[in-house]
Amino acid sequence: MEDAKAYIETGILELYVLGHLNAQEQREAEEMAAKYPAIKEEITAIEIAMEQYAVKHAIEPTKGLDKQIFEKLGIPDDVVPFHEVPVPKETPAPSHEAKIIPLVADHAASTIRTLRYSLVACVGLLVVSVAALYATHDKLTIANQQIIAMNIDKQKFASTVSFMKDENKDLQEIAAISADPAWTSVKLAGTKISPQANMMVYWHKKGQHVMVDNTKMALPQNDAAHQYQLWAMVDGKPVDLGVFDAKSGPGKLLLTMKEVGHAQAFAVTLEKRGGSPSPTMEKMIAMGGVSI
Repeated sequence: MEDAKAYIETGILELYVLGHLNAQEQREAEEMAAKYPAIKEEITAIEIAMEQYAVKHAIEPTKGLDKQIFEKLGIPDDVVPFHEVPVPKETPAPSHEAKIIPLVADHAASTIRTLRYSLVACVGLLVVSVAALYATHDKLTIANQQIIAMNIDKQKFASTVSFMKDENKDLQEIAAISADPAWTSVKLAGTKISPQANMMVYWHKKGQHVMVDNTKMALPQNDAAHQYQLWAMVDGKPVDLGVFDAKSGPGKLLLTMKEVGHAQAFAVTLEKRGGSPSPTMEKMIAMGGVSI
């Protein structure tokens, strides 16, 4: 049941109803609906809500639209019925001629009038239907955009919460490292090519762990073609501890580097992206010795 609740909260069911999922996502939604009655009920509720929204915001055709339609179709607004057409008066026939009395009334005018009104009703109904269809389409488009925007906001919020959790975890770990005597803090100072550079490295000699504190890093931001590389000086020889980027934006506060059991100093050089098997000494940015 928790899986169904979590799946509903993702907002994917709204996109399913609107038809904005790919084939795989659509199959997944249908499988979840078949597996969990709560998801199937949620889909039905979303469909009903969208239908009610469209009906509530439907736009009625303007008054006098039927006359405009007649004008477009070339039908005159007033058609004189046949029974109203003036008939020339005839000279009275001689008394000896028989008087003709029509047995069947002329219903042509009435029939035309009926057909005219029927045509008006059909065309009017068609126009109303088309207008309602376009209005509903516009409302559904707006609703779709709002749902997508809400889904994006939800994803951004979830990402922000996740980032804040990771950041809080790193801060707690940094505080724990600073208070633990088993960890050694090594401050690296800038060299001649970058006097203002500095950073902090934490080294756990017994566990051989090496961490870089991103909150205390002040290195020039590297470009896309280069990365910084951390080195441990072990008996006068450099040992690669991995590469990292100096970013101005948000990122992990604590970087885990490669392990090392013995070190007399740590240094940072600027190398091509991916690192180098040996340090470029003329591009050494910072260095610091281990206090014993």
